[in-house]
Amino acid sequence: MLSPPALVAPDAPVALGFVVIVLGGVLLSNATEPGRVREFLADNGVVLLTVGIVLAAVVGVGLFFVGNEELARAWLDQYGLLALFLILILEGAMLLYFAPSESLVPIGVTLLADSASDYDAIAAVILVAVVGATIGQFALFSLAKRGGREYLLKKRWFRIDEEQLDRFDGWFQKWGRIIVPVSNALLFTRGMLTVPAGFAEMRDWEFVLLSALGTLVFQSWLAVAALYLAGQGFFGFL
Repeated sequence: MLSPPALVAPDAPVALGFVVIVLGGVLLSNATEPGRVREFLADNGVVLLTVGIVLAAVVGVGLFFVGNEELARAWLDQYGLLALFLILILEGAMLLYFAPSESLVPIGVTLLADSASDYDAIAAVILVAVVGATIGQFALFSLAKRGGREYLLKKRWFRIDEEQLDRFDGWFQKWGRIIVPVSNALLFTRGMLTVPAGFAEMRDWEFVLLSALGTLVFQSWLAVAALYLAGQGFFGFL
C-alpha cells in the first residue's frame, strides 16, 4: 500500500507553497529592516515551517472529506510516511502545541495500513514515528544543553513558562534519567523531560537511546489501540 502512485497532482503543492509564502510575507511586513528580519526569522522561522508542514498534512487528509478521494489516496501512498516523519519531528521538538500529538500514529496506521495484518506498513509507521520524534526531541535537548535556561525562555516558540519548567526540573532531579523514557511512554507527559535532561547535560547517546525507547513504547501501544478501534469500525469514516 505504500508503493508510489501513478497519479500526482503537480499544481496542488504549488498552490500550498504559494499560501505559505503569502503568509510569510504578511508576517514579515512588520520586520522590514535587515536586523529585524534576521531577528524575526530567528524567533518565528520555526513556527512558519511548522505551519507550512501542518497545512500540507491537513490539505491531504481534508481531500478525503471535501475533495478527490482518489487523489488523496495517491498523496497518502506517496507522501504519507514523509508527512508523518516531518510532523513527528515537530511533535518531538514540542512545536505541535496546537494539535493532539496522540492522534498522529493512530491516523497514520489507519490510513496507511490495509488491515491489522499489514505488518510491514504498521511497522513502517511506528519506525518513522519513533525516528522523527527522537530527532525532534534531540534537537530541543541540544538547544537546552547548549543554549541554557534563559535562552529557551526568551524564545517565542518555546511555550513552557518558568513555573512549568521548575516543575519538570524537579521531576528530573527526583527520578533521574529513568524519567525520560517513562515520561515519553505516557500520555500528557511526552517530551516534558527533554529540556531538563539538556540542562542536566545528559550524554547525547544516552538521551537518544532512552528517548527512543520511551517513544517506541508510546507509539506501539497507540498503534495497537488504533488497530483495535479500527476493527470495531470506529474509523469507518476514513
